[in-house]
Amino acid sequence: MLHMKIILFCFLSLFGFTNFVYAEDAPLPGDQAFKLTVKAVKSDQLELSWDVVEGYYLYRDHIHVVSKTDDVQISPLILPEGKSKHDATFGDVIIYRNSLKVPVSLVSTNKLPSVKVLVTYRGCADRGICYPPQKQLVDVDLSSFSTDASGSSNSGLTNVLTKAPSDDLLPPEQAFVFNSSVKDASTLHVSWKIAKGYYLYREKIALSLNNSDGVQLGSYTIPHGTPKEDDAFGKVEIFHDELTFDLPITRTNAQVQNINLEAKYQGCAERGVCYPLMTNSNALVLPVADSKAASATVDSSKVSEQDQIVNSLKSDSFGATLLTFYGFGVLISLTPCIFPMIPILSGIIVGHGNKISTLQGFLLSLSYVVASASTYTIFGVLAALFGGNLQATFQQPWIIALFSSIFVLLSLSMFGFYDLELPNSLKTKLSNSSSKHQDGSLWGAAIMGALSSLIVGPCVAAPLAGALIFIGQTGDALLGGGALFAMGMGMGMPLLLLGLSAGKLLPKAGGWLNSTKAIFGVLMLGVAVWMLSRILPGAVTALLWAVLLIIPSVYLSAVDPLPNGSSGWAKLWKGLGLIMLAYGLIIILGVSLGNTNPLQPLKGVGAGATSAATVAEEGLVFERVATVAELEEKLKQASANHKKIMLDYYADWCISCKEMEAYTFTDAKVKAALKGYVLLQVDLTDDTDENKALLKKYELVGPPATLFFNGSTEEIKASRVIGYQEPEVFLKTLEALK
Repeated sequence: MLHMKIILFCFLSLFGFTNFVYAEDAPLPGDQAFKLTVKAVKSDQLELSWDVVEGYYLYRDHIHVVSKTDDVQISPLILPEGKSKHDATFGDVIIYRNSLKVPVSLVSTNKLPSVKVLVTYRGCADRGICYPPQKQLVDVDLSSFSTDASGSSNSGLTNVLTKAPSDDLLPPEQAFVFNSSVKDASTLHVSWKIAKGYYLYREKIALSLNNSDGVQLGSYTIPHGTPKEDDAFGKVEIFHDELTFDLPITRTNAQVQNINLEAKYQGCAERGVCYPLMTNSNALVLPVADSKAASATVDSSKVSEQDQIVNSLKSDSFGATLLTFYGFGVLISLTPCIFPMIPILSGIIVGHGNKISTLQGFLLSLSYVVASASTYTIFGVLAALFGGNLQATFQQPWIIALFSSIFVLLSLSMFGFYDLELPNSLKTKLSNSSSKHQDGSLWGAAIMGALSSLIVGPCVAAPLAGALIFIGQTGDALLGGGALFAMGMGMGMPLLLLGLSAGKLLPKAGGWLNSTKAIFGVLMLGVAVWMLSRILPGAVTALLWAVLLIIPSVYLSAVDPLPNGSSGWAKLWKGLGLIMLAYGLIIILGVSLGNTNPLQPLKGVGAGATSAATVAEEGLVFERVATVAELEEKLKQASANHKKIMLDYYADWCISCKEMEAYTFTDAKVKAALKGYVLLQVDLTDDTDENKALLKKYELVGPPATLFFNGSTEEIKASRVIGYQEPEVFLKTLEALK
């Protein structure tokens, strides 16, 4: 913390006093608090003397004298002993009080009639005010040793001093007038009236309740201010003129109750004077709470998962943070977001042919994972610092179609339609993406890993959201980026294990190698279909899955009779082929009945529900909002009717969003728990300005995210859900809202 204090001190010192105290009288100007007199005592010696006012002191190490006359040099100063003091900014220092005299020896080869010297010094007042460096340029007449260079008009001295403004600064209670009031039984209102020429820091505002048993502040959002690049605090937001907003509260007692609201805040004057952290407490009386207001309260002591991660980033050590995020990555690697990367990497390893070894397989996997984690980190940090989910940019339909085509071409090479060495025409088109991976090179694996991190896994989980929020709030890209890289490496753990075992599990040569390559060719086609599902209608995607099951089943002899004496392996492959053929036909049947989910192709059949409309009703029905204004209007309407609200952020290209839609939001218990809620949804499939604004409104990085509002327009941030939650976990989230 010491280095931060020094940086803050130096920054504020450039513009004026670094502190301002709660004193009735204004501080003295620097030239009055430390009155400097310079005189010549010899032709080669000056004497500096300071008259220091009671209650003020000078720093020994901040006294400097520089010659401004050619051919004149200043000998090292001999400063008297002072008093020791422990300074919160500079540590252990030596100071002077009351008066100080310092001899200054001049070194010159010529006898000069006068000399100009620049005297720099710095001091503070005991009350807590510290001055910027005081500078005086004095011209001393050496022809008379009695010359008084105090700066008076008859001394022959030219004195140039950078002074603080002569007009008085406002006391803090006048510069920043704080008020609070009770808006209703469950809402407080706070405001600051900011004097002209002053501003308030958004990041330094903190509100709390003291001696208020049974009453807690709910989750609140401070309005955004004007961006400012502050040398002390980095990127901040400031307020001029006025700031007002509401504070939701939770209470266990519905009766009249006395509470005490404490506000901490900090601000500055435009002239460069900054006030210390200010504290203001107001006593308030809460009225009787009716049943509706009481039902709108929640336990605000809880913190959402991503906010817990943000707090841990701010408090944990660097090593502990990296280890924690590596663990998060390992857990994320068990989710469907990582599964599409397995056939991609496997295809790279198989494409190497019979030359693959355990070491080569591991190095290929390591190149793939490191490149993926690095790209993941770079784009994550850029997104946090500059806003927006950059991975979402790569979900444009033409990009999805392009990379799906690449995977189709790669799969065809696995089937032997052409050699592993691609034709020159294709090499030219795919030189920056996938063609190099055909020779099993480390660079090719790295390129595919980088592309996979952008195309395959764009969904947001709580650890990723927490890291990006931390970077955006603090600007600490080193710690946040390190956490993201550690998480990316953890996510690649299954891929590293795959590469490490590749030399043992994959066949070395012969017919088995061709069969294995064909299997991974089918898996690559599966990746292509999965990517196209983001931009194609559900029925078309389901038919593609059916085709992907039926055609390979033919190659597995599903429709051919087994000859007598067939081996057990032949029977096994035929059995798998029959299963694939049957399931593919069932998907086609489901599509004809209106179903589009290949995992549940016959859902609703036999219960009298065979239409697409009936199937759609089995899930939650959301009302889409497309702009911030439309969202705010919906929130106001629901709040006026005391309706609870669930706001879901969704995108067609988001795997976890699809999981929430297919499993969590179709669960009977979840639907029952959400009965009575107003269900709103933001569709982020297209990367538009309106969607970016909807994300920014609640400081979200990307989908999936589920937000809750309990009868007001203020979000309950503690209950925010980032990423996929299984129905059982989601039910606990809903239960906590009661």
